[in-house]
Amino acid sequence: MREKWMRELVEANKELLLIFTIVAFAAVINFFVAGQRLVLTFYNLPTLFAAYYFGRARAMQTAIASSLIVCWLNLMNPVTLASGMNVEWRQLMGWSDIVVWSGLLLITAYATGTLHERKETGFRELRATYNGVLEILSHFIANDKYTQHHSYRVSVYATRIGHCLGLGDERLEDIRAASLLHDIGKLDISREILYKAARLDPDEFEEIKTHVQKGIDKLQPVGGSLRRILPIILAHHDKFNGTGYRPTEGEEIPIESRVISVADVYDSLVSDRPYRKGMSPFEARDIITKGSGSDFDPKVVSAFEMAFNNRQMEVPEVLI
Repeated sequence: MREKWMRELVEANKELLLIFTIVAFAAVINFFVAGQRLVLTFYNLPTLFAAYYFGRARAMQTAIASSLIVCWLNLMNPVTLASGMNVEWRQLMGWSDIVVWSGLLLITAYATGTLHERKETGFRELRATYNGVLEILSHFIANDKYTQHHSYRVSVYATRIGHCLGLGDERLEDIRAASLLHDIGKLDISREILYKAARLDPDEFEEIKTHVQKGIDKLQPVGGSLRRILPIILAHHDKFNGTGYRPTEGEEIPIESRVISVADVYDSLVSDRPYRKGMSPFEARDIITKGSGSDFDPKVVSAFEMAFNNRQMEVPEVLI
């Protein structure tokens, strides 16, 4: 929650932050570098900061503001920019430096801000492509309706739990992507085993366990942003006490996997399976709570309970 509050505060005060940065640079630089023409170089920094974080428009505004501040300083104290000269030369050189510097600063602001906006445009296009690949991959699971619907619901549950846990946007996106694809390896599992109307025997259970690695093998060639979610998918059946599919335990398991583990088990408990009817959400909640510290991370269970109490663990039966 604290991270979210800080992000919202920064978003709401971008303009104030820029103004404060310019004023702070003016005060500090002129205090330490007074009498040296090198002072103009330091006034480039707020503009570069604005271009990098906010884009071309804010960079141009910051460049203009910096130029106006420097002009005002030169009127108040011409010696700042042209020390060691007589008064006439001091004024002439001071203003000529300012004109040249302001022009270069505006060009820098425009060019750097344009590069920033092109980068942002490229990132948005990449994100759209990434989401498209996710949707295409998820449709490969369409021949197994339970897995397809299950993966969608787990993605919603896990994202809501992660939000209650205070995870950042990038981690939430990784949770969503990994949830949608966490069971893609089941495409290579026998239909007879997946739809068996009885509990699995040990050999069948061992085959089911292979779906994790099979899913990793399917996704491995994709690369790019999807490569980040491979360790998450690999660990989504690991238990907090080390008794899961792999012997990893506690903080060794990625936090995203610990979140998906709770969401995955919760949906499995409340859903109808070939060998049993689904239980009520409250019964499933009690089982998740009892597993805190053994099967599940206690922090994640607390976030799950928060989402459950806020009625966020309810998902309509729709497909992505």
